[in-house]
Amino acid sequence: MTVVSLKAMNPKHRGYHFICLVHYHEVGLKGRNRFNFERKLKENIEAGVSLIAGACVSRISGRLLIAVDTWDDVLRVSEIARKIPGVVRCSCGLITVQDLDAIGTEALWVLEQAEPYKSFKVESRRANTSFPFTSMEVSRIVGSWISDQLPEKTVKMVDPDVKLHVELIEGSAILYTHTVKGMGGLPAGTSGRVVSLLSTGFDSPVATWRLMKRGALVTALHFSGRPETSDASEHLVRKIVEVLKPYGGIERLCIVAFGSFQREIAQLVPPELRVIFYRRLMVLAANRVADLFNARALVTGESLGQVASQTLDNIRVVDAVALYPVLRPLIGSDKQEIIDEASKIGTYELSAQKREDCCTLFMPRNPQTHAKLETVEAIARDLPIQLWLEQIMDSIESFEIR
Repeated sequence: MTVVSLKAMNPKHRGYHFICLVHYHEVGLKGRNRFNFERKLKENIEAGVSLIAGACVSRISGRLLIAVDTWDDVLRVSEIARKIPGVVRCSCGLITVQDLDAIGTEALWVLEQAEPYKSFKVESRRANTSFPFTSMEVSRIVGSWISDQLPEKTVKMVDPDVKLHVELIEGSAILYTHTVKGMGGLPAGTSGRVVSLLSTGFDSPVATWRLMKRGALVTALHFSGRPETSDASEHLVRKIVEVLKPYGGIERLCIVAFGSFQREIAQLVPPELRVIFYRRLMVLAANRVADLFNARALVTGESLGQVASQTLDNIRVVDAVALYPVLRPLIGSDKQEIIDEASKIGTYELSAQKREDCCTLFMPRNPQTHAKLETVEAIARDLPIQLWLEQIMDSIESFEIR
């Protein structure tokens, strides 16, 4: 084996030396479909890092490797990749040749990026037996050499300040200490399309995010109170979509000016049933949007019993007009759990803002909590629902998310 010395080389001036190693879990369990899931994840990551000059994504031993030109770019691509559905974690480091001299030299630079630390441990992993040293031997040799070069640092096998990972993969050695947690789940685009009823509250952005995490492509459908209210909620929902966009699953935002329809409903139905009819008309419009964009399910942010419209009886009455499955990923979550998740994904501050929207427009004092389907459908027969739907679809605004 030829010994390659890299001691005289400056890693900052070598192209494709810095890497982000992308780990995935659920994708790797897909059996015969695994290739398609990996291909889709690779495509999504390539799209995510496309604005970083020179970034190159490849598959390596059950992982994906993003190679870039600078260490700063490694940190940038890791922040992008960690938000992409399907990614479990991202490790930032270097790639070099499978040579102990090169590994030891590069290990010093990688450890330097982990300062400050006092103790370290080397953990090695050998993907095959082509390298003449076992994983334990590599850890022992590299750890000993680092100790000689850095006598002020201590080797600590249990709970060290820093773990230096050395992965011997497909003829290369990958070294890293820095790892960030990813989103997990499945790659966007592997679970079909959905229409998500997206308001500016806490719940529906979290519900939308959860479907994106499960590999769905989302058309977000927002019902504004305009012209009975200002368009403030429309501006806010666009900001929420911008926050969700890096996660990679939103295809478009559709906005319906819903206030005039709410006014008509408020004039034509008993006050206690207004909310039920608002929701049914929203679902009917969502059916049309799903038809238009080839979606296979609707998504709402409802949580059982959280408000009057979210009792089991009322959910049943609203679902009666749905032509697609209605997915409710938050149905068993309480408000604090939802708020905590909104903080995690970055929508909390926007959803906490006061705004005018359709949710509080023409609300009754005592909404019905146990509506009867027969009663609601009898009233619905006398309403111009098909006319309303045609007017909604004629005026709907659609924005592609690129």
